[in-house]
Amino acid sequence: MLGEVFERFVEKSPVSVMVRGLLERVLNPEKLDALFYRTALKQYTRDLLFSTVFELLCQVVCGLRSSVHAAYQRSDPAIGVSITSVYNKLNGIEPSMNVALVQYSANELRPLIEQMAGGLPPLLAGYRSKILDGHCLDATQHRIDELRPLQAGALPGKALVVFDPALRLAIDVLPCADGHAQERSLLDEVLETVEPGDLWIADRNFCTLKLLFGITRGKASFLIREHALLPWEAVTSLRKVGRIDTGRVYEQTIRLVDDQGHELRLRRVRLQLDQPTRDGNEEIIMLTDVPPQAADARTLAPLYGQRWTIEGAFQEMAQQLNAEINTLGYPQAALFGFCIGLVAYNVLSVVKAALRSVHGAEKIETEVSGYYVANELRETYQGMMIAVPQEHWLIFRLLTLPQMAEVLVQLAHKVRLSTFRKHPRGPKKPPPKRVYNKKQPHVSTAKLLAGRKE
Repeated sequence: MLGEVFERFVEKSPVSVMVRGLLERVLNPEKLDALFYRTALKQYTRDLLFSTVFELLCQVVCGLRSSVHAAYQRSDPAIGVSITSVYNKLNGIEPSMNVALVQYSANELRPLIEQMAGGLPPLLAGYRSKILDGHCLDATQHRIDELRPLQAGALPGKALVVFDPALRLAIDVLPCADGHAQERSLLDEVLETVEPGDLWIADRNFCTLKLLFGITRGKASFLIREHALLPWEAVTSLRKVGRIDTGRVYEQTIRLVDDQGHELRLRRVRLQLDQPTRDGNEEIIMLTDVPPQAADARTLAPLYGQRWTIEGAFQEMAQQLNAEINTLGYPQAALFGFCIGLVAYNVLSVVKAALRSVHGAEKIETEVSGYYVANELRETYQGMMIAVPQEHWLIFRLLTLPQMAEVLVQLAHKVRLSTFRKHPRGPKKPPPKRVYNKKQPHVSTAKLLAGRKE
């Protein structure tokens, strides 16, 4: 297609070619700078383009470079600005830019997944599920002058993320620079994104009258874990509905009343677990306004467990992507890095969607490790960009949607899944109690192993 060297990468590392093609199509400099000009409120471009800053930080997030400074030193001399200017640009990224970047990536990548039929079945037929969860960014280094005399961890911010479990895409983000801010303080912004036909799934921290009534007013539905302090009134008594794989299901009708006197009747679904959760909870209680004719209690009870798919996304971002760069102490820069992590996760989700369309959803979900996919990129990507010059990738901008989907599927056929196989470990054994002997602070491993043989 693009020459002998390119074909070698197609055969040996099709995943790297898929990722690079997606970046060229969706996140090329022209499109990123156009997004910046449409979105930026105060920040402007003088000598340093937004696309250049994105490229530098993206290299760090994807593990291709160890730091922003390292990426800067290896960058094109044509950047023509100092590293101080780069950091100043990073420290001034506006929250609206982060929101627009994540939304843009999801809107551009969703049609590709749908064209390849690489999505997963909806959690509940007739609804578009959205999982809402908050994430507090890890503490950073104390590089800022105000942080140097402090022992306390420096929190650069937090974010609420909206996740589509069927497409495995982060479709929206609500960043907050205050690391101590309560997640509920962002609920007004969440309600602005509610659309008819949504099914919002969230944990008990979001179980407030404002959110429940607000979602209902938006002609959407919810399945949210009950908060112990939520005031409600029983309309019917609790009755047993039946069993599911994880326990017994009960249901009752309750009534909520907000501050304006508006009334809302809900179903209160209680799942009595056979085995306690790792937090020791023996039951999970959920509130929902999904009508019984759309889904009975036994159908709804296991859906809340799908909330952990967003936790899995956060875990992948932490373990496989460097989305929380601890050297970026300024909230704007740290949140920008986190949002680039969400965008990178979305790109990898399209790669997995292509694999699902070829090899089947169950096989990809249960056998393919995101760790090995990310490792493949780190090992191959830089060499591929040296061997295949930039101009050879421009063809991906010209492909129509069906053509791009077809190319991704063809590349997915060439992926050898055995190289990305998961190796799940068995259940963890409780660690033995360790004995300390101050007269013997060290032991010889070789002598202990020799004793095993004896």
